[in-house]
Amino acid sequence: MTEIKIIRVLLVDDHAVVRSGLSTFIGASPDLKVVGEASSGREALQLCSECDPDVVLMDVMMPEMDGIEALRIIRQKHPTVQVLMLTSSSEESVVRAALQAGAVGYVMKNVSIHELADAIRVAVTGKLTLSTEVMQVLVDAARRPAPPTYDLTQRELDVLRLMCKGLNNLDIGEQLFVSRSTVKFHISSILAKLGVANRTEAVALATEQQLMK
Repeated sequence: MTEIKIIRVLLVDDHAVVRSGLSTFIGASPDLKVVGEASSGREALQLCSECDPDVVLMDVMMPEMDGIEALRIIRQKHPTVQVLMLTSSSEESVVRAALQAGAVGYVMKNVSIHELADAIRVAVTGKLTLSTEVMQVLVDAARRPAPPTYDLTQRELDVLRLMCKGLNNLDIGEQLFVSRSTVKFHISSILAKLGVANRTEAVALATEQQLMK
């Protein structure tokens, strides 16, 4: 008879009721075992060393240290531990931050317990798992047209960034170690490339198009 390999799971969520429910459901699977529960990212780091989990099931929004920061540290200190995000946030920036930090998966809290159990089993192999909603968010983002660059040079971007901070020409020149006339030349070029009439419109357009990201 083949011995069942037990997957050790660490639960990380700041809501005790959520942890209790997850622990009950996960514990019902013969191949899954909850070896610890943490209420914050900081506590998760400590338990990760003590409990030796195979998979950390972690929320994003938590006190003291959020799930993304805890994820980064866990991946650095415990590279063999897989981290699966379980959260109610499907915001694109959050999803991307989690995946870039090393999450092996990102699933929503409305997932069924059977789907969650399967996601944990996939996570321990190091393969990516994403909820349908999360995949749709990433697909929609990929389909969005890239923001225009307006062909601004790096120096023009530097000047525009300082314009957005409200600096005048003299202050911009001092920041960039160039003359006031050079600053005026760059600003004229910026206005022409952006197709605007003045500094105010340039700053408004830069903010709207997120040119300073």
